[in-house]
Amino acid sequence: MSARDWRNDGVRVVRAAALRGQGRATAFDFEGTGGSKTWIGTVTLQPNGRTGVHNHGAHEVAVYVSKGRCQIRWGERLEFTTEVGPGDFAYFAPQVPHQEVNIDAEEPLEFVVVRSDNSGIRVDLQVDPVAHPETVY
Repeated sequence: MSARDWRNDGVRVVRAAALRGQGRATAFDFEGTGGSKTWIGTVTLQPNGRTGVHNHGAHEVAVYVSKGRCQIRWGERLEFTTEVGPGDFAYFAPQVPHQEVNIDAEEPLEFVVVRSDNSGIRVDLQVDPVAHPETVY
């Protein structure tokens, strides 16, 4: 059995400067390393920006808000909503329709994202959202 090359394979670092300003940036996708079930990266939404309504198929997604404030809407017609801010985490179960909205008119919103796959699955959905979603705390 060969010795593991800990110097080159033990720890990987991605500097913040390499990810800034890209909208969606991959920090780690683990392709070719034997770790094929995780994607870690960043997402930046510009002021007043929003994602389209989508889900991630059978995959789980967790986000950590590093900067800004976000309204998250979810459900068949986006009938539920909550706000998250710096230091908050949010978890999206498989198949859950959702949308993220930057509620700040001046500052970008920044997330760290961990997904249970690295295939980039995003299923865009056509949804007629309810006008007044229920706030969940």
